[in-house]
Amino acid sequence: MSNHQKRLSAPNSWPIERKEETFTVKAGAGPHGESGVPLLIVLRDVLGYVDSRKEARYALDHGSVLVNGKAVSDEARPVGMFDILAFNEREEYYRVFPGEGGRLSLTPIDEESASSRLGKVAGKTQVAGGDFQYTLHDGTTLVTDEASYAGGDSLVVDNETKEVVAHFPYEEGALVTAVAGSHAGEIGTVEEITVTAGSGANAVTVEQDEGGFETVEDYVVVIDENFTGDDE
Repeated sequence: MSNHQKRLSAPNSWPIERKEETFTVKAGAGPHGESGVPLLIVLRDVLGYVDSRKEARYALDHGSVLVNGKAVSDEARPVGMFDILAFNEREEYYRVFPGEGGRLSLTPIDEESASSRLGKVAGKTQVAGGDFQYTLHDGTTLVTDEASYAGGDSLVVDNETKEVVAHFPYEEGALVTAVAGSHAGEIGTVEEITVTAGSGANAVTVEQDEGGFETVEDYVVVIDENFTGDDE
């Protein structure tokens, strides 16, 4: 299979210029599905740390780039919403955050904030022994005896221990960010959750200082105020 992806047909979340060249790197298998952005694009096109795929491979071979606390060696490895990028030699840390128009952007954070990441609960099942398995938005699974987490909630997970260090319920009054749709990148407070009968998606009304918007609940993620723009 080809290692290239046409720029014009790349997902809208990819922060690339569409008409500069015909092709860009193709995302490898991994988390975040089709919305995941290859690490090479982040290193080359967003941060400007490398000029070529060869330079990216050299940097990754030396273990100088960490994603969610783990050194990454594959430049095609997809990164996506709420992943943590750490460049320890540079003492630079970033959180991948939804930007305007659905494009992923990088928010600078400090080293302490980079020790954990946020995930939206996408699934919950009870497993043998009575524990519960939670699946997060990026495919990560967590097994715990905690039964109170629900679909749509957000969990902050320690990158090293994989333990849940914070829980943000999806409920009226919760702070959320839109991660898809026409309001992607906007932040507000849940004013009302409207349950739709049948198989239709539930709707959520989000209140902002000036106005607000309505979207489907799949498009919003509960966050903490510290996730809106940490400074190093």
